[in-house]
Amino acid sequence: MQQPICPWLSLVIPLYNEAESLRSLHLVIQEALGDGEYEVVFVDDGSIDSSPAALEEIQRRDRRVRVIRFARNFGKAEALAAGFRETRGQVIVTLDADLQDDPREIPRLVRELAKGYDLVNGWKADRQDPWTKRLPSRVFNAFTSFVSGVPLRDVNSGFKAYRREVVEALRVYGEMHRLLPILAHWKGFRVTEIAVRHHRRRFGSSKYGSSRFVAGALDLLTVVYLTRFGRKPLHLFGAMGGISLTTGLLLNLYLTLVWLSGEPIGTRPLLQLGVLLMVTGVQFLTLGLLGEMLTLGSLETKTSGHRYQVIEPRSAAAEEVEAARR
Repeated sequence: MQQPICPWLSLVIPLYNEAESLRSLHLVIQEALGDGEYEVVFVDDGSIDSSPAALEEIQRRDRRVRVIRFARNFGKAEALAAGFRETRGQVIVTLDADLQDDPREIPRLVRELAKGYDLVNGWKADRQDPWTKRLPSRVFNAFTSFVSGVPLRDVNSGFKAYRREVVEALRVYGEMHRLLPILAHWKGFRVTEIAVRHHRRRFGSSKYGSSRFVAGALDLLTVVYLTRFGRKPLHLFGAMGGISLTTGLLLNLYLTLVWLSGEPIGTRPLLQLGVLLMVTGVQFLTLGLLGEMLTLGSLETKTSGHRYQVIEPRSAAAEEVEAARR
């Protein structure tokens, strides 16, 4: 089977030490999508088990499979960013390699895009994970929806479908892969969510601990700042500085009237608070102005990616030549 010149659908599957599930995952993908025009991009994020060998075997059997291999583990965000850069389809679907996401749901995600949406998030309505993962996830999702104003029930899901223009507009780094629907919404894309099947993990163990929720919360605050105030930092720091400076001025004005009435104010804590608020206010205003200067100086920053290798499937002619040499 020859690889399509321009596949319409691209699957991006980041993985780290998932050798046991890869062959089964590939078979289910073939069952779900048949002989359609699609490509499967496995992103090996520096696996140290037999995942590279399993991917090599899969690629020999299916010329639609492409492999991106990092020299070491850089994290899921970097894996997705590399996958997005190397895909060729107009629709991109991401899913995890542990077989908890069901590839049979891919057509449903894609059909939802056809209704006019730009990003479809797969909501694990009946999540097959222990409560120690479900409870923190619910708290994180509720916090994210409250802060961002985007009402998604499973923003952390790795099972998503995107139009190409969405992934080209998003910058993925740090832990931002958890917040891609939020970033897409704030950039003006239409985002929705549908319930998808979720399975228990059959092989291996989860690569993420409870610390990911703390990192996700901090990244959410970063996203809120960058999307709302990244181009206008003075609006944030200026408001904070104005409130602090005004409060300090009012306190000191009150203490001035008290002093004029003949009462000593040198030892009053309120005087120290007033001075502190005024100094803090000036510092916030200065910080906002500096932020505006930096924003004007670097409206577009260049990002340097990590080194990785793209392994393309070999053509039938190349394999015949190699067999003849043997």
